[in-house]
Formats: sequence, structure tokens, C-alpha cells
Amino acid sequence: MKVLLIGAYGTLGKAVFNRLSKKNEVITAGRHSGEIHVDITDPDSIRNMYNEVGKVDAVVSATGSAVFSPLAELTPEKNEQTLRSKLGGQINLVLLGLDYINDGGSFTLTTGVMMEDPIRQGASAAMANGAVTAFAKSSATEMPRGIRINTVSPNVLEESWENLEPFFEGFTPVPADRVARAFEKSVHGAQTGQSYKVY
Repeated sequence: MKVLLIGAYGTLGKAVFNRLSKKNEVITAGRHSGEIHVDITDPDSIRNMYNEVGKVDAVVSATGSAVFSPLAELTPEKNEQTLRSKLGGQINLVLLGLDYINDGGSFTLTTGVMMEDPIRQGASAAMANGAVTAFAKSSATEMPRGIRINTVSPNVLEESWENLEPFFEGFTPVPADRVARAFEKSVHGAQTGQSYKVY
């Protein structure tokens, strides 16, 4: 299979790349690294990426930034960053990518534990995670040509625990490779409209 992986050089993305590249041709894309440059906050950049890559069997998003801020300090301007990247950017990967996915192909998007298990300063990220999940579940009902769409919702990663523990006290971190297996399930499996939770 030919897989387009956006965000292949982040902590999660590296694990996803290592797992998927064992069985697939993986093309990497990212804002600062990868074979192809893309800024998912810019629809024209997404269009250019797809034009350069051409037809693929799967699109995997292991990217999307979100703002972390105390609610009292969360301004519309700060929240807009989350809306443009974690939410809008990932959704635009789907809307602009439909014509580039082969019949029976798939999209896999990334969400996260905070939408169901809230943390302080996580309201903006939780909003985006929940919206991406709802979008995937709903759009699965009308995807053309047998195309599937799923999301992966990971807990905080073991590899990021040292920096993130103050925000996730009491959580049990999960290894990135375990999360990567959920992406593998989405790409190689038969299900659609699912949220694969790795908690």
C-alpha cells in the first residue's frame, strides 16, 4: 500500500512510521520535515501536497497542534490556533484528499484522551478532539467508493511523560508503539467510523 503520513517526525509520528513502513510504502509530509512540505493550517498547502503525491491508499494524520491555556486566559485568538490546526487542519486533509484516495482506501486522524478524561488547561484541545471524532463518525456514513475513516485517541505517551507529567498526574502513560498499532489497525483493517482508544 502507498500511505501518506503527515507528522512523521513527531514522537507519535515516528512510531507510526516505524510500524507502517514494515508493510507499506510510506511517504512522509510535515511542516518542518518530511519528503513533502505541508502546513495543514493552509488549505492551499494541503492541495499542493496532494497534487505532488498523487493517488494513495491511505492518509494518516499524526499531527495537529492545540493550545493549552487556563480557561480564564483562553482568548478567541488563542483558541483559533487549535481550530485551524488540530481541528480544521485534520478535517481539511479529508475534504481535500477524497479525490486522491484510491477505492477502498482510508483516512486516520488523531485525537486524544482529554476529550473524555479532562485535564486543567485542556479545554481547547478537548474541544478539537471531540469535534474530530464526531466528524469522522458522521462522515463515515457517506464516504464514497468504499473509503473508510477512523480516529486514534491516545493517552499521554510514555516517551513524553517526563515533560507532561505535571499536566497528567495520576494518568498511566502508554508506549508510542502501542498507539501505533491502532493506526495500523485503521489502515489495514475493515472498520470505519471508529475511535480507537489507547488508554
